Amino acid sequence: MSSIEDFMLPCLNKQLFGVDCLGCGFQRAFMFLIKGDFTAALIMYPAIYTLILLGIFLIYNFYKKFKYDYQLKMGLIFLNVLIIVGSYIFKITH
Repeated sequence: MSSIEDFMLPCLNKQLFGVDCLGCGFQRAFMFLIKGDFTAALIMYPAIYTLILLGIFLIYNFYKKFKYDYQLKMGLIFLNVLIIVGSYIFKITH
C-alpha cells in the first residue's frame, strides 16, 4: 500500500547540483501539517505558516477587494521572502 509521501516531487536542484533550493522542505512540512505535527512542520520549513496565510489572503482577496489590500499583500510577500531566505542561509551555514 502506497502513501501520499510516495508521490512527493524530488528537488531537481538537489538532484542535479547536490544543493538544497529555497523550497526544499515545503512538501515535507506540509505533510507534517496534514498529520498534525505542527512543530515539526515549523522546524522543517519555517515559512510554512506565513505561506499558508498568504495563500488564504490571496484567495480571499480574489473575491473581496478592500482599501489596503495591495499593501497587506506586499507586506506578506516581503515577510515570506525574508523568512525563506533567512532560514535558507541558516540551513546552509549550520
